[in-house]
Amino acid sequence: MYRVFSLIFIVISSLAAQDAVTIPELRQHITFLASDSMKGRMPGTPETRAAAAYIAEAFKKAGLHPLGENGYQYFDVITSVRLAGGNFLSSGENTFTLKEEYTPLSFSANGEVEAPLVFAGFGFHIDTDTLKWDDYSAVDVKDKWVLVLMGDPENDPHGGRFFKDGKLRRKALLAADAGAAGVLFVAGPDFDETDKLMALHYDQSSSGSTIPVLQVKRGVANTLLKGKTVKQLEKELVEKMAPASYEVGTVIKSRVALEQVKVKTQNVVAVLKGTVYPDEYVVLGAHYDHLGFGGWGSGSRKPDLHEIHNGADDNASGTASLIELAEYFGTSPHKPKRSILFMAFGAEEMGLLGSKFFTSHPLIDLKNIRIMINMDMVGRLNPQSKGLTVGGTGTARGLEETITKMARGRDFNFKASPEGFGPSDHASFYVKDIPVLFLFTGSHEDYHTPTDDVDKINFKGMKAINDFAADIIALEANSDEPIMFTEAGPKEEQKVARFKVTLGVIPDYASDARGLKLDGVREGGVAFKGGIKKGDIIVGMDNKPINNIYDYMNRLADFKAGQEVDVEVVRDGKHLHMKVTF
Repeated sequence: MYRVFSLIFIVISSLAAQDAVTIPELRQHITFLASDSMKGRMPGTPETRAAAAYIAEAFKKAGLHPLGENGYQYFDVITSVRLAGGNFLSSGENTFTLKEEYTPLSFSANGEVEAPLVFAGFGFHIDTDTLKWDDYSAVDVKDKWVLVLMGDPENDPHGGRFFKDGKLRRKALLAADAGAAGVLFVAGPDFDETDKLMALHYDQSSSGSTIPVLQVKRGVANTLLKGKTVKQLEKELVEKMAPASYEVGTVIKSRVALEQVKVKTQNVVAVLKGTVYPDEYVVLGAHYDHLGFGGWGSGSRKPDLHEIHNGADDNASGTASLIELAEYFGTSPHKPKRSILFMAFGAEEMGLLGSKFFTSHPLIDLKNIRIMINMDMVGRLNPQSKGLTVGGTGTARGLEETITKMARGRDFNFKASPEGFGPSDHASFYVKDIPVLFLFTGSHEDYHTPTDDVDKINFKGMKAINDFAADIIALEANSDEPIMFTEAGPKEEQKVARFKVTLGVIPDYASDARGLKLDGVREGGVAFKGGIKKGDIIVGMDNKPINNIYDYMNRLADFKAGQEVDVEVVRDGKHLHMKVTF
């Protein structure tokens, strides 16, 4: 019954505020937020504070009531890890060069250690029904340095038996558990022939090791091993599939000095009070931060380019929609029964930090949130496919049926995705057992690059999506029926295999086509060189069928660098075979 009443409300509200969501105003907001003057909206910068002030002022003009500290919810984030003064690594007469021969890892503890060296294989301590391997059982590593190989003896691209045990943080933890004073990681030639040092960048986890952790190049390790080489030891471990730890005895002295760079940033929060259920909420959210000037560790897909990443689609589009919908409901004379909480999240690109902070330090009772609706990248509705994906449709009983009906007759093609967890801020609410919806027009070639600019936004498509979102919000804000949360998929990020090769394509996540439809092909990549184009649908690789993205990922994991593979694509209804070389 409430659905009928709510749809009547939608019609009345739309008539009263039919011009509140307009293309000129959407353009105005995105043009400001994605301008070069905003310098990519990196958390903690003056430009991000200016963007937050712009949003807060828009909320105020819409008649919303600010929450937190005058509309802001402040929190600290770590933006980077950098070298402090005094780092060194030496052994006897050998002094090694920082950033050329060794580097501390970003999660290393600070401190100075002088101790003898023990070789501890892959650094495993595994004791399961199917696998037993303990690199520490035959040696005493207490108060000593341990030299540990990176990776594992299988290097299985699918993950394999050693997948979780091959992680550097886990290996450092096991070394500390065994009493080691510090860890030196080195890459064997089977693991990484290039022997490159890892970049020192923040890995989105503020917790670090309790002991110093460094990576050294093979030449350094070979000097320390005195007679044996990393290549020999890696080969022995792989062939025997058993520990080969031993006390080396070389005395090593090192000091690690790192510092985390912390900045203050903010969520922007305001509420439109409901008339009947003022303490119950529909939450509408969008993140307003982006990648600044890019660079390694920023998430940029072109990290070598130090250029402004304007993020017009990601996510000035969602933020502009948030502002317009705040005006839509705030200026309507027909106020909703339930309160609507409007929130612009900070630091999403750094790991959903703003939404996680809110759900950990809520300004309202989370139990009173009926549903959270998230708009992230809603500005690039493809003019041909017109695909809008709505995630989270399985997170409440009957939600997908309702949303599907509401999508009929719209100027886009609706695709439901039931899973509640995903790579945006709605995930922070789903893990709290709150129903969610996630509106998304798909990835593209400009995603996380300096070319995500306002001139590529489809404003007509944005308008259609905003109208759809407005109807969903009105429906949920006026229902007299309870909503029942249902779990739809896992509540954590699923681990993926480490691939040895990449094709260099961007999937079209909104496509219903059998196979893997491509929303982009990266210039200069493997697919590009093989003649594969944007819009192609990959239906086979190596003469094996591909029906979806999961098939594609599993096939890709089998290929190696230098291998030539036949890729079958459908283009304009015709099946074509392309030869690509990884």
